[in-house]
Amino acid sequence: MMNAVILVKHLTKDFKEVKAVNDLSFTVEAGQVYGFLGQNGAGKSTTIRMLLTLIKPTSGDIEIFGLNLLKHRKEILRQVGAIIERPDLYKYLTALENLRIFGAMSGVKISEKKLMEELEMVGLATRAHSKVKTYSQGMKQRLGIAIALVHDPKLIILDEPTNGLDPQGIADIRNLILQLSRERNKTLLISSHLLSEMELIADSMIIIDKGKKVVEGKVNELFDPAETLVELKTMDDTATFEKLQQSGLQKLIRGKRNDCILLKLHRNEIPGVMKELVQMNIDVVSFHSRHSLEDYFLSLTTGHPHVEIITN
Repeated sequence: MMNAVILVKHLTKDFKEVKAVNDLSFTVEAGQVYGFLGQNGAGKSTTIRMLLTLIKPTSGDIEIFGLNLLKHRKEILRQVGAIIERPDLYKYLTALENLRIFGAMSGVKISEKKLMEELEMVGLATRAHSKVKTYSQGMKQRLGIAIALVHDPKLIILDEPTNGLDPQGIADIRNLILQLSRERNKTLLISSHLLSEMELIADSMIIIDKGKKVVEGKVNELFDPAETLVELKTMDDTATFEKLQQSGLQKLIRGKRNDCILLKLHRNEIPGVMKELVQMNIDVVSFHSRHSLEDYFLSLTTGHPHVEIITN
């Protein structure tokens, strides 16, 4: 597979009685933002630690840049930048001093001009001489990404980069990831438990649960607008359900859940359906739409019962 930057085949990791990763296979193509999704404890961090040779697989194979990871470890890791959990920074040094130290540790000679360009790219140039202890969590995450980029790697691996951030911090990291992909043509593997966030930035994604692959594919195929689910809550759901069964909306009904009526429709049909409900004198309390993949993912991450989609 010429375009494969990461090729994982039948990867398994056992910790005594626990199978943290279970026969996992996936491919990350060059230039992609690849979303690696699952609830906490699904096996994401364990997989990433194996990709970075921090722990050894029980079985299976990992190829990066077309080379076997165990046989070509040093050669591969020279071209990889990563943040696992929160970046480990020197808090009493400035951002520029941190970058200078990590640059020297990478073994690559980097000019001050280049270091400042990295800080500029992550939006920290104006705070280059501020001590890291004065930074917000979002700024620390951005500095961590600058450090991961300091040796100009081909592949960037970020483990839950938006964890603990406020909405502005999440947006900053999202925009930075898109910039790295589009302007620098980097390949990125991003682990997250936020499906809605990955939908905005990823080209492809995989969802894992209990160490096993649940679903994998291109985002534009997985998020088919025809697969929109709506939870409809009204003042009298029993009467509404009977009315809908007697109406032209009958074909949209997929059952009941959480005291709501569940409908399946194309996203473009939502405004028309809402008008029809008003014309039928139905008192709508809430009308909550989400993609069926999001619905399925929430059933994995929250344990809420998932309703199988019935196809007509």
